[in-house]
This record gives sequence, C-alpha cells and structure tokens, in this order.
Amino acid sequence: MLILRLPDVKRVLGHRADASVYNAIRAGLFTTGVAIGQRAKGWPDYEAQAIATARVAGKTDADIRELVTALHAKRTELLSTEKGAQL
Repeated sequence: MLILRLPDVKRVLGHRADASVYNAIRAGLFTTGVAIGQRAKGWPDYEAQAIATARVAGKTDADIRELVTALHAKRTELLSTEKGAQL
C-alpha cells in the first residue's frame, strides 16, 4: 500500500486546490488523512483510487459518503487484523 501526499491525491481526484480536498473531507466525500508524521498527513492510495473510480462511474454524493464510511471501517479492520497477527 502506498501513502499519497496531498499533491498526489489532487492529481488522482482531479482537484486543483488543496481546499477542494479538505472541503470534500468536511462534506464526507473523501476520507480523512492518516498521520504519517508529527505535522504530515497522507491517504492510502486504494482509498483515493476507489473514490475516483466511484466518481467516474457516476455515483451520487450519497453513494460516495457510504463508500467513505466503508473505507474508514476497512482501516479499523486492517488495524485489528494486524494486532491479531502480532499476538
């Protein structure tokens, strides 16, 4: 899995401004970033790709919000799977 920084996320989604990504996050149309440093955020590449694919497929904002919820749940699932494997 790759972690994308904001310029790469904008490229995948077709946004021109940083604010467009952050507005989409506030609207529930994009996932929140994950901490990759003390002052740095990134996004898993598969999340950006899934949301871009849904947009291309003509999904509604409501559909995208459901996808974002599912992607956030997948993060939690991946974390609990990793913790279980470490025990």
